[in-house]
Amino acid sequence: MYAVIQTGGKQYRVSEGMTLKVEKIDAEEGASIELDKVLLVADGDDVKVGTPYLSGSVTATVKSHGKGRKVNIIKFKRRKHHLKRQGHRQQYTELEITGINAG
Repeated sequence: MYAVIQTGGKQYRVSEGMTLKVEKIDAEEGASIELDKVLLVADGDDVKVGTPYLSGSVTATVKSHGKGRKVNIIKFKRRKHHLKRQGHRQQYTELEITGINAG
């Protein structure tokens, strides 16, 4: 059984017991959260597709928070004495999927 959920502007295919990193969610570590934007739930040949969302939800536990690897941004204009450097580390939340409720 798997589901397709939407969180942080992105879509993820999840199944029970899997861990994934999503955009930062304001929740304490160890807290249980409910992701209610479920787009699709499939159980073998039984597939339910929402228009746009289903009434079910996916429950997950927050394992940790962190920052991703550094992305370097360089802006350069030749012959103009212009060089600008910038770095960015995106924050994430690591979730463990505990249950899929196909409502």
